[in-house]
Amino acid sequence: MRRVFRTRTFTRWMAKAGLTDEALCKAVAEMGQGLIDADLGGHVVKKRVALPGQGKRGAARTIVATKLAERWFFLYGFGKNERANIDQDELKVLREMAKELLAFDDRQLATALMAGEIVEVCHGNDEAQESNSG
Repeated sequence: MRRVFRTRTFTRWMAKAGLTDEALCKAVAEMGQGLIDADLGGHVVKKRVALPGQGKRGAARTIVATKLAERWFFLYGFGKNERANIDQDELKVLREMAKELLAFDDRQLATALMAGEIVEVCHGNDEAQESNSG
């Protein structure tokens, strides 16, 4: 069963960018079909996500931790106009975050959710959960 989460850092950036949970769920559905913009290694991928009123060409870039299966964690985001890409030091940190998050068991995941470290965006059916839309 597919579960999608966003980190606290990603959530703050997402609010400023105007990105929606629905857009994240749609992006995960696309990635599940193999539509990934770049495999950055270490279970970290880059995916362009359209901002409201814009196409994907000028879209936000998102960095996602996943094993292309059940759990997807949006770790970091940036606008095309903000920067060209992430650097190697940032990628190293993102890979470490991915390794940690993807290793969580159900109890650790529940603890992180309760602590507000992560927010669940959609669960199972690719539609954003109304209670967690942000």
